[in-house]
Amino acid sequence: MDYKQIFYPESTFGGFTDIDGTIAFYTRVNALIEPSFVVLDVGCGRGSHDEDPITIRKGLRILKNKARTVIGVDVDKYAAQNPFLDKFYLLDDDPWPLNDDSVDLIICDNVLEHVENPDKFFSEIYRISKDGCYLCIRTPNSWSYIAIISWLIPNIYHARILAIVQNRKEEDVFPTYYRCNSISKIRAILNKYQVEHIVYGYEAEPSYLSFSRFAYWLGVLHQRFAPSFLKPAIFTFGRVNKSRA
Repeated sequence: MDYKQIFYPESTFGGFTDIDGTIAFYTRVNALIEPSFVVLDVGCGRGSHDEDPITIRKGLRILKNKARTVIGVDVDKYAAQNPFLDKFYLLDDDPWPLNDDSVDLIICDNVLEHVENPDKFFSEIYRISKDGCYLCIRTPNSWSYIAIISWLIPNIYHARILAIVQNRKEEDVFPTYYRCNSISKIRAILNKYQVEHIVYGYEAEPSYLSFSRFAYWLGVLHQRFAPSFLKPAIFTFGRVNKSRA
């Protein structure tokens, strides 16, 4: 059963809540994009948001034609099928297949939790960024109840569980490491790589708990009253300042 309309009645009109995390994140991304930009989508995936029934949310996630070039990189070769990219590069070795100082805005949406070596990851981000490049990150919080549950469940079962609770396709589920998934760790590594930033916790409606009305209600209470450092998602917006180097 969909409990969203019960606990968030505004979703009756338009299909989304006032706290929809994807809309909140991509509204700010869209506010930063300029027509002259080269945009990099790290972990771009196959473009599954093409199947999103919520028109406004789908439109916010489509960045093609809002910038000069939208480039996608991914470890999954089938991400080349993403229809919302101008270019695609497969990440199969270091360094990333992009030139130094070539990107104006970088998006990492639900990617950082899959990064085994965060220092190498952010060093590549710094290398390819122009001075003033925007960095937009959304990632699960390792201090949240969702991440703790994920830690308790072996990776081999994640695809099966996410298929049930989020209708996620098995091929879109990858191993998680949570090596840089707290507010303090993200702040520390961004300071190291000269990124001026704001990092904060965010909590949308508890879609992971839709299997039970009682569980969903507990999730709503958590969403409304939990402190920022325990929120299930971390939003990060920053700007690379290479003049400090």
